[in-house]
Amino acid sequence: MTTFRRWVAEWRLPALREAVPAVPLWFPKVTVTNSPQETTMAFPHLQQPSFLLASLKADVINKPFAQRCQDLVKVIEDFPAKELHAIFPWLVESIFGSLDGVLIGWNLRCLQGRVNPVEYGIAMEFLDPGGPMMKLVYKLQAEDYKFDFPVSYLPGPVKASIQERVLPDSPLYHNKVQFPTAGGLGLNLALNPFEYYIFFFALSLITQKPLPVSLHVRTSDCAYFILVDRYLSWFLPTEGSVPPPLSSSPGGPSPSPAPRTPAVPFASYGLHHISLLKRHISHQTSVNADPASHEIWRSETLLQVFVEMWLHHYSLEMYQKMQSPHAKESFAPTEEHVLVVRLLLKHLHAFANSLKPEQTSPSAHSHATSPLEEFKRAAVPRFVQQKLYVFLQHCFGHWPLDASFRAVLEMWLSYLQPWRYAPEKQAPASDSQPRCVAEKWAPFVQENLLMYTKLFVGFLNRALRTDLVSPKNALMVFRVAKVFAQPNLAEMIQKGEQLFLEPELVIPHRQHRLFTAPTVTGSFLSPWPPAVTDASFKVKSHVYSLEGQDCKYTPMFGPEVRTLVLRLAQLITQAKQTAKSISDQCVESPAGRSFLSWSWLGFCSTDPNSFYPANDLDEMGQDSVRKTDEYLEKALEYLRQIFRLSESQLAQLTLALGTTQDENGKKQLPDCIVGEDGLILTPLGRYQIINGLRRFEIEYQGDSELQPIRSYEIASLVRALFRLSSAINHRFAGQMTALCARDDFLGSFCRYHLTEPALADRHLLSPVGRRQATSHARGPRLSLRFLGSYRTLLSLLLVFFVASLFCIGPLPCSVLLILGYLFYAMAMTLLTERGKLHQL
Repeated sequence: MTTFRRWVAEWRLPALREAVPAVPLWFPKVTVTNSPQETTMAFPHLQQPSFLLASLKADVINKPFAQRCQDLVKVIEDFPAKELHAIFPWLVESIFGSLDGVLIGWNLRCLQGRVNPVEYGIAMEFLDPGGPMMKLVYKLQAEDYKFDFPVSYLPGPVKASIQERVLPDSPLYHNKVQFPTAGGLGLNLALNPFEYYIFFFALSLITQKPLPVSLHVRTSDCAYFILVDRYLSWFLPTEGSVPPPLSSSPGGPSPSPAPRTPAVPFASYGLHHISLLKRHISHQTSVNADPASHEIWRSETLLQVFVEMWLHHYSLEMYQKMQSPHAKESFAPTEEHVLVVRLLLKHLHAFANSLKPEQTSPSAHSHATSPLEEFKRAAVPRFVQQKLYVFLQHCFGHWPLDASFRAVLEMWLSYLQPWRYAPEKQAPASDSQPRCVAEKWAPFVQENLLMYTKLFVGFLNRALRTDLVSPKNALMVFRVAKVFAQPNLAEMIQKGEQLFLEPELVIPHRQHRLFTAPTVTGSFLSPWPPAVTDASFKVKSHVYSLEGQDCKYTPMFGPEVRTLVLRLAQLITQAKQTAKSISDQCVESPAGRSFLSWSWLGFCSTDPNSFYPANDLDEMGQDSVRKTDEYLEKALEYLRQIFRLSESQLAQLTLALGTTQDENGKKQLPDCIVGEDGLILTPLGRYQIINGLRRFEIEYQGDSELQPIRSYEIASLVRALFRLSSAINHRFAGQMTALCARDDFLGSFCRYHLTEPALADRHLLSPVGRRQATSHARGPRLSLRFLGSYRTLLSLLLVFFVASLFCIGPLPCSVLLILGYLFYAMAMTLLTERGKLHQL
């Protein structure tokens, strides 16, 4: 045995003796007979950590997951930081995957407890905020190690500004950029172990390939989603303070923020005159003079990393460019990404609103305020608001018009309702009596005015382009209307708009952000300016900071938005009537409710010219119709409450839609205007056609033998029967004409089977009116096309099957069918001739 193998066997032997299935037992500390320090003293040449890294890489192939984690726990416990820092980058990448998405690591986004309970339990305990991996992070943090992170994998706006040597506005990047040395490949960030770990953890949500559609994974059950929840609960606590870092050894030093590295020349992010404002940020070292500041540095870092990696993919400048319809998306968030961001917003609301009542007053901003309390106050407005607004604007403008938008919608509504996540729980509200929004939330509504008003207008524009007959789309309209209809919320929004629109002598201009170096406390919160108490100034500052000084604000309760709401009310009424029409059509068709009503059998509708577009109702049936009607009815009522619409206005809208039915029970034509060449579709008419709300009544009026083959017909059999009937008609044309010309019963019988109904009563639909169809006489002919229908063939098979149950063979059954049809045809001939006599 070689020296290296003997050394590896010595420190691994206790782990190999433990049983792998005993998963819960591998976390307690295990006493090792020979410490690695003693081993390395006996073998000085083994002090190079590359041997440890090579051994762990080999274990990935040769050992099961549980045993590898056991070995990692022992390595973290027993080896010093000097040797652990070499394996740390590899270990982080092996867990979260590579930044280019090639390696998936432990695949935490697909790991679920109900599918892989053993692996799930091991991974969750290992990566827990108080688990071995975080202990490794704090162990390296205490030794002030740095790890390079490539700038090329940062979000687009941050990467672009750093490459242009412009300082990003987030303190997260200050004094961390390392320019490449001679022969270097690119820019890097010098991160401490905690930052490096959180960077990889957050980016694994973005860089890894999207989950395949065939893999049905519920995001909220996955290990990654639950780990995000645990980290947020740990580092953004609603009660008490952030738990202190776990010391790697009893009495060991507590990890502290790593010292700042020398800065590089940068310009303040967002300033116009970059060349004149470039400055040097002085080098600051970590000072432990204020232990209270160390209480929150991990919380600050975690929040900033999550916000930067998940939300900062569009700068304000890029957001302005993305308003162009020709702009290409640089980043497209996924539904899983949006769900994780919503979880972050929930925790942020609970964290920010966990201040005690005496701490929420403006007078609480004093030197006696703890850093954690100050962080709670500044977390949302300073770190989250702007980036979330731009992120939501992009989603509202570029997300597909389908039901997956529900994730974006719920994320938006979660941010708009911080009172839902406040520690003090109000009495639950019933559906009939929504919970009133307390007056104390008015400052939040005013300081986030655009989140309520402009995004509401964006949602209206989306809703006007969606099919509201779909229950999922109707539910989204209902959810938004219900949230905005909460008592006192509309008044708060209106008050905020009044504060913004009220004139003042001097409109405060936005001041450019001038970044200063952190103070000796090491906290990023110290330069935060005192709170502004003037409500009007705060609302204006909010709007101008997000939309610019020259923005054109559209009031939510102004005439333009009211017009959009009235249009939405029109579409809601139309969608309700369309859903009712579909429901009535399904009820009237008895075959449509049985297992025989498959579309390929043609049982959905006997009229080849009658159809409705496919939507969710086709799949869900009567229950979905009931849900759609319920959602739309409540949404209409909520919109009436929010915008104070009268019953007479809604009644006039219903009449203006022209929803009354004509004499044939058909829907009226789509919305049109009369032009020189006939009717011209309006934008509303196009919307009605696209969403199936109205349609032109188009009927086939040509030769019935030459009409297109239907989905309920066998194409090859229809063509063969057409050739056969054409040959018969060509061969016996004279005889059929002579038979049909007779005035006796035989002539009537032949006319009933060999001639088509007269086309005199048919009309051609014209854009400006109706005129008689120009019909030409067709001679008698035989048509066998009905035999090519699935319906006819299946009916014959059922008849033969039932006859066989009564011991009737195929030949006698065929004779009985022919005799039965002859009697039926004779009766129909008599009735037809009698009807013609009455018409004369």
